[in-house]
Amino acid sequence: MPADLTEKTDRYERLLATALEEATVLPPETTPLGDAATDYLEMARSYLEDGRHFRAEDDPVNALAAFSYGHAWLDAGARIGLFDVPEAGHLFTV
Repeated sequence: MPADLTEKTDRYERLLATALEEATVLPPETTPLGDAATDYLEMARSYLEDGRHFRAEDDPVNALAAFSYGHAWLDAGARIGLFDVPEAGHLFTV
């Protein structure tokens, strides 16, 4: 079982890091939707940092949860039109 947790944690960290690289803000930054997009990106980045911290502290369960939550923020933002994201592939569910 620990190998599965390690593999999933690795996979979700990569998924979140790559998704952050691919997502670009759609609404103008000076609008309420632009503010929302900035907030969503900040949450996703914070969860990536948190997950990496948990990994460094040998806490893979919380690392996996943080990476998953971070990706959920990006995916939700993409679904409501805050981000331009690739539609093909596995990064987003749009």
